[in-house]
Amino acid sequence: MGLSVETVGVLLLVAAVVAMLARRFGVPYSVGLVVAGIGLALLPVLPHIELTKQLIFTVLLPPLIFEAAIQIRWRELRRELVVIITLATVGVAISAAATAIGMHYLAQWGWISAVVFGVLIAATDPVSVIATFKDAKVHGRIRLLVEAESLFNDGTAAVALAIVLALLAGKSVGPLGAAKSFLIVSLGSLLCGAVVAGLVLLLIGATKDHLVEMTFSIVAAYGSFLTAEHFHLSGILATLTAGLVMGNVGHLAISLAGRRAVVELWEFAAFVANSLVFLLIGMRVAHQSYRPVLLPAAIAIVVVTLGRALAIYPLSLLFAKSERRIKPTHQHILFWGGLRGALALALALGLPPDMAQRQEIITVAFAVVAFSILVQGMSIAPVLRRTASGDAD
Repeated sequence: MGLSVETVGVLLLVAAVVAMLARRFGVPYSVGLVVAGIGLALLPVLPHIELTKQLIFTVLLPPLIFEAAIQIRWRELRRELVVIITLATVGVAISAAATAIGMHYLAQWGWISAVVFGVLIAATDPVSVIATFKDAKVHGRIRLLVEAESLFNDGTAAVALAIVLALLAGKSVGPLGAAKSFLIVSLGSLLCGAVVAGLVLLLIGATKDHLVEMTFSIVAAYGSFLTAEHFHLSGILATLTAGLVMGNVGHLAISLAGRRAVVELWEFAAFVANSLVFLLIGMRVAHQSYRPVLLPAAIAIVVVTLGRALAIYPLSLLFAKSERRIKPTHQHILFWGGLRGALALALALGLPPDMAQRQEIITVAFAVVAFSILVQGMSIAPVLRRTASGDAD
């Protein structure tokens, strides 16, 4: 069943109450929402709501990515770009490979299922990461590294999964062809986002009405995403680019009142999207039957965590002698703060119906996400406060 107006109203009421309680008791907001979602699922009052790729990917993800992107300053991002791109490309490849190997040899999954699962679960989720960092009031370099890496590697994982599925569909794409496709899709997505944002800013420049400016910002967020997806590019990378352009160049076209209104609009939109995402994840987790996949799920949690460690610590050594050196404490946060969430679930739910072990992959993905949010999400906040709060390095 889809989301009705009445159901959305109830979920937002629950989210507002959870937000107040979470702040009072010092519990991460995202964890509180998932627990509340599990509780709601056990009540006979609310109808069963189907969590689909379309709902997560097309409706809820664009505002979360766009809101995070407009807050990132290009000057700061440029200094860290080499580190971020390395973690978001080579790191995702290492993490996906480690997970695939572990699921094949330890869980006895076929190579196809293991590789697909490894790729889709490799990306850390900006929805979970950004919510946790906001809760902990973390700023400085570590927040930029974790949030930007999470945003970029989402696009990497989505593009990589599309290429893997194309290979499985029988398309003859060799290693060079796969690399070429990856570059074309990535660069095409970045260009798409920049073009859409540029056109929107041209239109905004013709008005000083902050309501119209807010409306155009919505067009930029969803327009970049949907345009990129229409041309089989990455909506995530396109929306990320549009957000970066709007956040860094927008002041040239948007009025002062409009800039304030746009920031407040997207803070609220992100709050609503976050609330719905985590509540729906909790409700789906509660309805999911894990008994048939307990062993593969346990193995997946271990190998996914190990894969993240292999992606962070060795790659951090590459920058040990440079000015971009990553502190050991920051490496630990990058490792344990690599939460999984809505994006992995959207990619899993969007797998072809005839995909080998499709239902098992989806169920195990939900188990990994549940562990990530409830266990890592609960334990990362104290670590963040002790090691990174107020760190401006």
